[in-house]
Amino acid sequence: MKLIWKFNLVLLSIFALGFVIAGYVSYDALRRNAREETVQNARLMMEAALASRNYTTTQVKPLLEVQMRYNFLPQSVPAYAATEMFNDVRKNHPEFTYKEATLNPSNPRNRATDWETDIVNRFRGSDDTKEIIGERDTPLGRSLYLAHPIQVKSPACLDCHSTVQVAPKYMVALYGPANGFGWKMNEIIGAQVVSVPMDVPIARAHQTFAKVMASLGAVFLAIFVLLNVTLYTTVIRRVTRLAALADQVSLGNLDAGEFRSRTRDEIGVLTEAMGRMKTSLVQAMKMLEG
Repeated sequence: MKLIWKFNLVLLSIFALGFVIAGYVSYDALRRNAREETVQNARLMMEAALASRNYTTTQVKPLLEVQMRYNFLPQSVPAYAATEMFNDVRKNHPEFTYKEATLNPSNPRNRATDWETDIVNRFRGSDDTKEIIGERDTPLGRSLYLAHPIQVKSPACLDCHSTVQVAPKYMVALYGPANGFGWKMNEIIGAQVVSVPMDVPIARAHQTFAKVMASLGAVFLAIFVLLNVTLYTTVIRRVTRLAALADQVSLGNLDAGEFRSRTRDEIGVLTEAMGRMKTSLVQAMKMLEG
């Protein structure tokens, strides 16, 4: 096998290994960045929900206290306000969801589904767990969810959810006496769950990955061509000429040419050594003829 083929085989092996490693590392990093971007979006949505709840508790509910004596107004409930706000957002972005998934809610729309119930039970099983992040497939594509526990921390919550007897009669008339009661202080009764689509950041990560690998492939190709040109001009061509000249001399053609080099690299040193060897050979031949 010729030297240039051996060189190219080694070079291609190195490039292939480097290409695979670079591809794996860059793809993993882009996927991680896409997921982190999605998590940050979910946290932003969660902060917006908390802000809506806080606004309802501190500013809206006090204004409705008089009306609440004669009628139950869902608008005074923080969970209702946050859910309604995100329902308005979902009119243009149906793939984003927010739900205050509760095991035993007054409002049926807040009842936890099977997978949401699993999240709530995880919070109930571990007091140290304050946040759960996961992924799931939905009809609209892959989605990332972020959940925070809903814990009864205020005695005011028990005014409506302890027993049917103490609950506002207008609330009981609206939602019925079967659900939303029996809550206890410090009990985790549900979870705030935000779901954010992953299709857009993942697609953007794939596009970036394709561009990175195409650029890397172009760089590898340029380096490959440049190294081959350099190898041919500085090594292969000079060694080929040197070998041909040495072959002629070995066949007795002492007039084939001179071993000369204008460089002082390894091949230049070899050329000068062969030149001296030819000179010695010519002198020896003349002595034998004389």
